[in-house]
Amino acid sequence: MEYLLKAAILQTDLIWKNSNQNRINFSTKIDELSNDVDLIVLQEMFTTGFTSQAQNAFESMDGETIQWMLKKSHEKEALLIGSLIIQEDEKFFNRLIVAFPDGELKYYDKRHLFSYAGEDKVFTAGNSTLVFDYKGFKICPLVCYDLRFPVWSRNTEGIDILIYVANWPKPRINAWDILLKARAIENLCYVIGVNRLGKDYNNLEYIGHSVVIDAMGKPVLNFEEDQEMTKTITLSKDHIKNTRSKFGFLEDRDEFEIVV
Repeated sequence: MEYLLKAAILQTDLIWKNSNQNRINFSTKIDELSNDVDLIVLQEMFTTGFTSQAQNAFESMDGETIQWMLKKSHEKEALLIGSLIIQEDEKFFNRLIVAFPDGELKYYDKRHLFSYAGEDKVFTAGNSTLVFDYKGFKICPLVCYDLRFPVWSRNTEGIDILIYVANWPKPRINAWDILLKARAIENLCYVIGVNRLGKDYNNLEYIGHSVVIDAMGKPVLNFEEDQEMTKTITLSKDHIKNTRSKFGFLEDRDEFEIVV
């Protein structure tokens, strides 16, 4: 049996710290998707834009955005992924939420906090990755700055799809392009990178460059620079199996243990 997964990637502008309007904008785009989509990927901090000012931008795990994600996931019968600012136990997390159509929630707290912008001074880092099975694919979602740290995403669990949600700015976009390809090549898996557009409160510019890359490091879905758009692509488990069967590079990987 061949497993296929149809993914929708939403490359959009974000309205600064306006959760309600961002949810409205995303609702319109999600409602326009065909009903055969299996996976919908939004950006990092998709309700606010990237900010280290968490005190006036956080939500809770039973807040409006979580309920909205569960509702849209159920309506489209698709997995819905994106990160937002969550407060829990008096701590702030850049938390990636995975909403399942049946009402299940999983989450991953961003491990590598962006010290260059002071994220580490406000947020608490996660200490474990999230890997889960969905429709025959093993998926690992990560957040933005995690992309620069290959050990954290090293494929020791048979991962088929790595997902990076981001607010990655224009001045360093070349690193984004190159590192996404590197993660696909070294892990022999699909990589989905979803980045935002527009300018934030600090006048920092974002130009997108969202992409889907196959297990050989070849881009199979590209987004035009500075263009707001939604695109879909069908991913094949056979592509992963055949690539790994032909090129057994993962069998030669080093053993290691991550200490957190």
